[in-house]
Amino acid sequence: QVQLVESGGGLVQVGGSLRLSCAASGRTFSLHAMGWFRQAPTKEREFVAAISWIGGSTYYADSVKGRFTISRDNAKNTVYLQMKSLKPEDTAVYYCAAGGWGTKSTNYNYWGQGTQVTVSS
Repeated sequence: QVQLVESGGGLVQVGGSLRLSCAASGRTFSLHAMGWFRQAPTKEREFVAAISWIGGSTYYADSVKGRFTISRDNAKNTVYLQMKSLKPEDTAVYYCAAGGWGTKSTNYNYWGQGTQVTVSS
């Protein structure tokens, strides 16, 4: 089993920045890759970004490309999501995911509890 714990969410004004963290524990050798998804009220969970555990290949949703950066610290088993130039439409609960790859949430085996990001105008 893999446990994921997110942190770093909060309230920020339009144009501001936040950095989310996701710490993994347990059978971390099975992580393969980690990703971030988000879900706004009444909407489906959507892909935000992903990073491979070896090599560091990254992939972003078009809506966040150029504004968000995903990175990882293998020694700490932690993945980060640096978010800049935040917009009201970025408001959502952000979830860390692991044990999969790609843009589909069903591809991932492990999930964190989520952290709320609210962008106010």
